[in-house]
Amino acid sequence: MALKSLHNEKDFNEIKQRIAELSETSKRKWGRMNVSQMLKHCDLILQIPLQKVQLPKTNFFFKAIGICTKKEMRIFNNGIPPNMPCFRKVIVNFECNFDEARNNLLERLDEYRSASEKNILPDHHELFGKMEEKDWGFMEYKHLNHHLKQFNV
Repeated sequence: MALKSLHNEKDFNEIKQRIAELSETSKRKWGRMNVSQMLKHCDLILQIPLQKVQLPKTNFFFKAIGICTKKEMRIFNNGIPPNMPCFRKVIVNFECNFDEARNNLLERLDEYRSASEKNILPDHHELFGKMEEKDWGFMEYKHLNHHLKQFNV
């Protein structure tokens, strides 16, 4: 089975279509974020490889877990389990405007795609360690897929 990636045009367009299917009244299956907060959270996550959001340093223990998780996800092509912890910097626990959050995420996806095509994504992630272009495309797809499934699209 081929690994899905934001660097694959078909997978990229699938994610954008699924985002377009969301509505302000989309209900979550798990977690605390509403749909608008989830869109903002995904926007913030995409800003990491664009180097607009800087994550804090992690200790050796958490970095080791992150590196192993990245490898496990690539080997087994598994997803992100519900209710996983994340960096405080990308937690969205404030109200967001749905249309603004969705439009910003769609714009950020295009910005990410452009950076990927120019091969200017960083070679390091604070939790996942060394990153190649293929890692970014795979991990960002998995993250978006995780949250879109959370809201039934």
